[in-house]
Amino acid sequence: MAAKTPAPPAKAAAKAAPKAAPADATDLPDRFADAQQRVKKLKDKPDNDTLLRLYSLYKQGSEGDVHGEKPGFFDFVGAAKYDAWAKLKGTSKDDAMKKYIALVDKLVQ
Repeated sequence: MAAKTPAPPAKAAAKAAPKAAPADATDLPDRFADAQQRVKKLKDKPDNDTLLRLYSLYKQGSEGDVHGEKPGFFDFVGAAKYDAWAKLKGTSKDDAMKKYIALVDKLVQ
């Protein structure tokens, strides 16, 4: 009986566990969804400016550019949210998702 020769190191390495995919657009929606869950578990409520930033990045990342009519003058919160989102007009969904994830990462630390 002939003894089997071991596979060359290059082939053995190829059979090793697959490498983790780089953090690119393929897993961006998953990381975005994960950040949405993590932000809900923050110990302390962020200040209003940070909440507006989170809101606007979330809306831009999930829906794209602002749409619909701006809320009326007496709807201060709605108008502030609309304005914050409108400032991101032209930002790609992917860029908004990445910025949202980075902001959540910073808040979780």
